[in-house]
Amino acid sequence: MPQIKTPITTLAADTKIDDIMPVIERDGALILKDMVSPDALAQVRKELMPYIEATAPGRDEFTGDHTTRTGALVARSPACRDLVMNDTILAGCDNFLKPNCARYQLHLGQVIRIMPGQAKQAIHRDRWAWGKYLKGVEPQLNTIWAMTDFTKENGATQVVPGSATWPDDRLPTDDEITYAEMSAGSVLLYTGSVFHGGGANVSDADRIGINITYTLGWLRQEENQYLACPPQIAKTLDPKLQALIGYAMGSYALGYYSPPLPPGKGPEVVPPEFALGKVDVESQFGSEELLEDLVGIAGE
Repeated sequence: MPQIKTPITTLAADTKIDDIMPVIERDGALILKDMVSPDALAQVRKELMPYIEATAPGRDEFTGDHTTRTGALVARSPACRDLVMNDTILAGCDNFLKPNCARYQLHLGQVIRIMPGQAKQAIHRDRWAWGKYLKGVEPQLNTIWAMTDFTKENGATQVVPGSATWPDDRLPTDDEITYAEMSAGSVLLYTGSVFHGGGANVSDADRIGINITYTLGWLRQEENQYLACPPQIAKTLDPKLQALIGYAMGSYALGYYSPPLPPGKGPEVVPPEFALGKVDVESQFGSEELLEDLVGIAGE
């Protein structure tokens, strides 16, 4: 017997994180209404629309032949950086991801434009980016920021609240699927385990959303942030954002590199910050604090 359809809970933008997380734990998804002011949203649109309009549609059924996906948002849009660093969303990541990692990271930044004529996307889990190998751990927390109003007619995201605990082969029936209908400036917050998919656009206008997702710092990012935002751009960013996109150690010995210099012309082991010209050290892994977290023996 199919379950009774569960609506998506909608909360005010100023809702406290202690009231947000129980809904995420229960349903796997919720909407935070009007998180972005009209002026801020207009600035995001101004910065991104030239890239969006120049992006070709997908080439297969999953990516969508009437859907465009535009990335490199941190490098391209200063206004999008504020969305990535939103205090409420990062507090959610602190609650949801930090129990399973020393540091979480930006996983993906992408504008998804669903154009008229696009069919429904296949229902899926975002955590399948790593295949179906991860068991017993929640790897990511995700957002879709509405740049336009989201309606069922224009392709509002299909969501199955309560599905985060389902087995991978338990696909929903039509009467278990609800739609993330929300006003422009609102945000859908959802886990990597909740079943969802892009909606069908049967309207005469585009549905545009900004998909910004976060994951455990020891997993590979879906969008390679080091190539999407290389050091010459990353060095201009706020240090907290630099760390979030990956220019920081993921744990004591996760993320270091050896600069490919001639013999004796530089340090041998350095953290990612070295690529930004911020670290002048000999050789090092992570901090003693990270070592203590890893093995419980600081200073050895």
